[in-house]
Amino acid sequence: MAKWQDEIEGQPLHPESLMMSYGYRPEWSEGAASAPVFQTSTFVFPNAAAGKRMFELAYGLDEAVDGEQMGLIYSRLNNPDLEIAEDRLALWDQAESCALFKSGMAAITTTLWSYLRPGDVVLVGSPIYGGTHHFVTHVLPEFGIVPVRLHPGDSVEDTQRRITDAGGRLGMVLIETPANPTNVLFDISLSAEIAAAHRTDERPVPVAVDNTFLGPVFQSPMEHGADIVLYSATKYLGGHGDLIAGAASGSSEMIGPVRAMRTFNGSMMGPWTGWLLMRSLMTLRIRMERQAETATTIAGWLAEHDKVRRVNHLSLIPEGTPEHDLYTRQCDGPGAMISFEIDGGELEAFRFLDSLRLVKLAVSLGSVDSLAEHPSSMTHSSATPEEKAEAGISEGLVRLSIGVEHPDDLLLDLEQALKAV
Repeated sequence: MAKWQDEIEGQPLHPESLMMSYGYRPEWSEGAASAPVFQTSTFVFPNAAAGKRMFELAYGLDEAVDGEQMGLIYSRLNNPDLEIAEDRLALWDQAESCALFKSGMAAITTTLWSYLRPGDVVLVGSPIYGGTHHFVTHVLPEFGIVPVRLHPGDSVEDTQRRITDAGGRLGMVLIETPANPTNVLFDISLSAEIAAAHRTDERPVPVAVDNTFLGPVFQSPMEHGADIVLYSATKYLGGHGDLIAGAASGSSEMIGPVRAMRTFNGSMMGPWTGWLLMRSLMTLRIRMERQAETATTIAGWLAEHDKVRRVNHLSLIPEGTPEHDLYTRQCDGPGAMISFEIDGGELEAFRFLDSLRLVKLAVSLGSVDSLAEHPSSMTHSSATPEEKAEAGISEGLVRLSIGVEHPDDLLLDLEQALKAV
């Protein structure tokens, strides 16, 4: 896909400016200022030779020369809305390439299938999103792929020993930071160090980071050694609660196998969703900054409440601790995800959730509307009691995703709901 103006007088433009036009030219679509929805399954070739050449590139039968790009063939392979949205998200991640998917789980599972083979070990952060946890714990072992847990604070030496005990052939490192739902941080650089010890010319052993909680606005994993950045684009990237999508960004070399796997499992995003994502990327920074500002206010208020035992938000990490050092080194902001433990258990948490009026009782996160859920019985219900205890997911834990409502109104709603506990 051809690029649009990305600098003025030699000065590179910022991603939030480029979201308005990058990758699209109005003359391609009758002068339309915004890219239209290319709602088509197939594309007409200019001639048979051009069609042949496109398939040679699409199926890797030949290599592109002199900047040659594959033309439009079929929307399972490529589509203008998909390509423009991919170009724009790659800008946010400072990546060469991006592949978009029908869901966040499609992005995660397709990436795992692209690099893991029977007999491999996958090093996976704990805690991690419940769907990812289930796939790694219950599905991959059926194909001879062994998960090994990486916990915050684990040393390189202890981790290497566990990898060796599990078989020793590391295929990938997968972490989510901050982790869902406790906001615990993982050191991306440490993960990269572990992967590098197992990397060979034949086996790349990529480090994949689920960056859903902070998004490209507050964290740039590739700057710290990540090879692939994963998202549930349903969340902050989409941001309006009206689409399901996923994404994987990285170098062209790393995303190439992921894109190829996507072609054959058919998990790519459709044109309408691609168009919606383009719309959402235009307001990504202003949404996320407003949400993070409000979340910081609410987290501080919750930390002082007599019915709240503990609050997990990055703004509350004590200064002078190793966790705060990692936060300042790796993150550019605290994000808008909060989890907090109500004094009590499931009964008290349910009373709080059922009493909310403005905040919606629903899973998902990152939307313009605030959402609350109960991780232990909902998003992380497939984890064992031991795994929940290890991850800090108690029966009294509530997860809050802060939206763009007025902060005073959110505080009013939270206060009246806590009174019911």
